[in-house]
Amino acid sequence: MLYLTADGRPGLRLAAALGGPAGTDVVVNERTTVAAAYAFAQFTRGGEVAGSSPGLPNAAAISHNLADVRTGGIAPLLAAPPNGRQTSTLAAFDTLADLLASCARGRGCDALLRLARPPGQPKPGDSFQAAADIARAPWNRVAALFALARTAPVYRPALDAAPDAWTLALRYAGNGHEINGPGNIAFDAAGNAWVSNNYPFVLDPLTPVCGGRTVLALTPTGGDLPGAPYRGGGLYGAGFGIAVDRSGHAWVSNFGFQGRGCTVDPSPHYHSVSEFAPDGRALSPATGWRFGGISQPQGTVADRSGNIWIANCGNRSVTRVPDGHAASARNLALGGTGLVKPFDIAVDPKGRAWVTGNGSDNVVELAPDGRPLRTVTPPGLHRPLGIAADQEGDLWVADDQVLPVPCEGGTTADFAAALNAAPPAGARPGMVMIRPDGTALPAPFTNGGLVLPWGVAIDGDDHVWVANFGGHRLAELCGVRVGACPPGYRTGQPISPAATGYTSDGLVRNTGLQIDPSGNVWLANNWRTVPVQTNPGGHELVVLVGAAAPVRTPLAGPPQRP
Repeated sequence: MLYLTADGRPGLRLAAALGGPAGTDVVVNERTTVAAAYAFAQFTRGGEVAGSSPGLPNAAAISHNLADVRTGGIAPLLAAPPNGRQTSTLAAFDTLADLLASCARGRGCDALLRLARPPGQPKPGDSFQAAADIARAPWNRVAALFALARTAPVYRPALDAAPDAWTLALRYAGNGHEINGPGNIAFDAAGNAWVSNNYPFVLDPLTPVCGGRTVLALTPTGGDLPGAPYRGGGLYGAGFGIAVDRSGHAWVSNFGFQGRGCTVDPSPHYHSVSEFAPDGRALSPATGWRFGGISQPQGTVADRSGNIWIANCGNRSVTRVPDGHAASARNLALGGTGLVKPFDIAVDPKGRAWVTGNGSDNVVELAPDGRPLRTVTPPGLHRPLGIAADQEGDLWVADDQVLPVPCEGGTTADFAAALNAAPPAGARPGMVMIRPDGTALPAPFTNGGLVLPWGVAIDGDDHVWVANFGGHRLAELCGVRVGACPPGYRTGQPISPAATGYTSDGLVRNTGLQIDPSGNVWLANNWRTVPVQTNPGGHELVVLVGAAAPVRTPLAGPPQRP
């Protein structure tokens, strides 16, 4: 992986990540510098770039989604729909380029280097490092940096007002006619994204859709893997459940999602999980794997021993697939635990599985062999959804408060009615933390970035990232390792702006959220902002470039640094 730097006046360093055949002419300017700095944000210290594979080479490729190093202009992916003028990311990117222009063509670099300094960190020595520092701390001195960018405007379009944070959110649409209701994301060892897909692709929201029969597989830069999307294996209406195990096999749980007006009976389809080889070949039969009492499966995870855990939202149980051998799957009946509508699962460092009960307002802990150990009922927890474990063994639970999962007799009409109704009196969605010994903190963490929290992911620094089914925003919280947070921050305190979170007009209603080996945060645009129930699905994945500490993939239990 090669990159160029060009030094000028004191403090000025421009950069470009190389791409294409040897001997190609390259332009190094403010745009290529912002692209390289954001893509390499988690690998850049002291103005130098270094890191491991696949994260670093993938980051180099992702930089070419922002700037075209052959021309110094906007990259085709950023310039065109579903990006381009459809979101504010293009304008934010050019405003950041103007910020560097204030150093390259304006009054010197002192102001940029001073304002870009992250709290508690050294002042950047040059403009390339300054841009990388802004990418890693996008909430820092936003207004002052925006004012500086306006002193030497060069690039257009640019922002008319300061953003809430300097994040860059790219929309990925695959081949442009495959994504409809992406539910969740799982990365393989190479950093490719495997994505569950609720419905077949139809743009018209008034056209009834049945269950999706494909699993999406995208490269780190948003294109399809060879032969993708993949079909067969019993796929039908996959929801939130998808995992990639240590052997590279993808497991997709068939919830049976379909739109109003579809005449297919989903019940024959929602008792299975589908398995795919790394090359996309279906390994499960045409009816899917049906062992282990699967019923309306949702959260699906792999652990470090190769076991697959599946939350059966339809029958109050969990299915455990030992070492990925589907025929040996065992149903874990959890009626005695009080668990209703099991939705998501997280595996802690000791191999224990923790399951959220969307219909019972609790979390159940299972031993590595599946034996129930305890039921945890945190104060005020209501309709929990996603759950994730950090490296210390703490559990982070999305305390949604509002949304009833449409399983075990519940319907998407019930779900939509709860979504459209006024929030229950006193409801404050937030994040609940459960310690490794099963004790819960006395109150959830709440802030303006938490609006109908759904998916939860922990990055390589144990920061907590939360997707929302409302509000067009995601939140970043300080985790238990406060030394990895900004100085003075406490566990649970929002790192993203407390009033807004990280907002983006590229987001709609988000469910799944995961972090790749390059430090990019991926979100699933699951439903439209105004979801018409015949075909409510969203049509993109949204990627915040370089925003989080990288994670080794495939994820099996708590996150680990690459």
